[in-house]
Amino acid sequence: MTLTPFNLTLSLVILLLNHQDFNRAFGRFVIACFGAGLAVEIAGVATGIIFGEYHYGRTLGVKVAGVPLTIGMNWLILVYCSGVLLHKFQWPFWLKAALGAAIMTLLDVFMEPVAIRLDFWHWANEEIPFLNYKAWFIISFVLLSLFHLSSFKKINQVAVTLLVIQFAFFMLLNISLF
Repeated sequence: MTLTPFNLTLSLVILLLNHQDFNRAFGRFVIACFGAGLAVEIAGVATGIIFGEYHYGRTLGVKVAGVPLTIGMNWLILVYCSGVLLHKFQWPFWLKAALGAAIMTLLDVFMEPVAIRLDFWHWANEEIPFLNYKAWFIISFVLLSLFHLSSFKKINQVAVTLLVIQFAFFMLLNISLF
């Protein structure tokens, strides 16, 4: 549990070490995705309007305005990995963004029960509101649209594997914790 922030940080470092095109567009995407992910979570915790009423526990590490910095990293990791998975398809950006948002929202379905049990975050009355999933889809869609419209190479040898590992991790924890 105490290694969770280290694990997320290491995952991001490995992901970035395998990225192939460090240009200004990529830098803008990274800053925008991390910043937007963190900002929307700060607004969400402060107001309860975006995702529903929730607060973060201690497991995810150092917080800014009640939100762990690792949450910005997690948004970046998941958007990037989902984007890389779907980028190779010759579909309109909005379709790839919508499918990626659906993938991320599905991952959140597996993540939520585990997160509550492991003190990542807690919902009011420990009930996960549907608003959370709606917000996840919309925010993911916007960030994935930015990913697909940004001008940098979207090839990464570890991104899809990392996404599969995230799914497997939360699916297995759902089985073993409940």
